[in-house]
Amino acid sequence: MSEINELDLVVLLEDLPEKGLPRGQVGRVIQEMEAGVYEVEFSDQDGLPFAFLPLNERQIMKLLFDAPGDIEYED
Repeated sequence: MSEINELDLVVLLEDLPEKGLPRGQVGRVIQEMEAGVYEVEFSDQDGLPFAFLPLNERQIMKLLFDAPGDIEYED
């Protein structure tokens, strides 16, 4: 699993109905609050934040955009 850092995009791995957030909602890590706990900002498509939550690393997954180094590209 990739290390989670500030400003990383993450996806919520569980429904949080009390916060109105479904599994799959994408957010951005604002800061690591303590070991394994991150403040995550959730924003709309215009960039307006609608939720800030402390989430445990088991509740989120970092989104990856780079191909792993051991993959060979085919033409």
